[in-house]
Amino acid sequence: MASPSSKKVIFAALGGNFAIAVTKFAASIFTGSSAMMTEGVHSLVDTGNQLLLLYGLKQSARPADDKHPFGYGKELYFWTFLVAILIFAVGAGISIYEGVEKTLHPTPVTSAYVNYIVLTLGIIFEGAVWRVAFKEFSKTKGDMGWWQAVKASKDPTVFTVLFEDTAALLGLGIAFVGILASQALDMPALDGIASICIGLILGATAAFLAYECKGLLTGEGADPKVVAGIRAILARHQGITGVNEVLTMHFGPTNVLLAVSLDFDDHLSAAQVEETVSAIEAEVRAEYPQVDRVFIEAQSLGSHRQDRLTIS
Repeated sequence: MASPSSKKVIFAALGGNFAIAVTKFAASIFTGSSAMMTEGVHSLVDTGNQLLLLYGLKQSARPADDKHPFGYGKELYFWTFLVAILIFAVGAGISIYEGVEKTLHPTPVTSAYVNYIVLTLGIIFEGAVWRVAFKEFSKTKGDMGWWQAVKASKDPTVFTVLFEDTAALLGLGIAFVGILASQALDMPALDGIASICIGLILGATAAFLAYECKGLLTGEGADPKVVAGIRAILARHQGITGVNEVLTMHFGPTNVLLAVSLDFDDHLSAAQVEETVSAIEAEVRAEYPQVDRVFIEAQSLGSHRQDRLTIS
């Protein structure tokens, strides 16, 4: 299941985006601005996305059962992937469509001051939500760089909200400049071009999120540092003559499956092998709490290689 900070970030984004969406739509109807209408759609899509993320968190927290013996952790990855699709299909699609229409059939923006007020308030609210997501993500990134931390993160909810809000802030800035330029230069088509630019930003954001979620959804392994640490634990046990294979898979942000194939000393008794296995499981769970399922197989190196050849 995801960390409590995930819900904090999502609730903050949900409240902020809903309030901003209502305000933007009201302003777009009053002023006739295409860029503002696009921004309203953007915020409305983001609001729906937060609801989907909350649903995904709830579903992923369900306990394991006979139908899903490893739990429902991957539900979170599925719903986050769906969020990325919605950003692309609805957010980016409608934004570009509105922008093209306004560019081909430009109409002057009226009462532009209303747009400026709404956009300024939007930047303030979105900035506050972005700051919450930024702070929570900062706590988890450790000494990694920002890009590296996003690539390594196994909790997609926080970085999804962070990227959504980053795209939102960029969109607000573009909408502000587009409306201002359309008035200053008396070129209403610039308002439509701003909408197209917002759509392209949303499309790029959606593509990145979909790519990151795909890896988690299709079975991404644990962090290489975690795997290296597990191998170090195995190396400490003298009864092991060889480590045939160490496999890991994330079934949720804090749910990792570990499968290990070990070649034990032939002189060990069955009781000693069982004792070693129990000790390894205890050490792994103590050092890496996210590894909640451990399967250890006793197998000679020759048999393991033969099995690999048979499977391949």
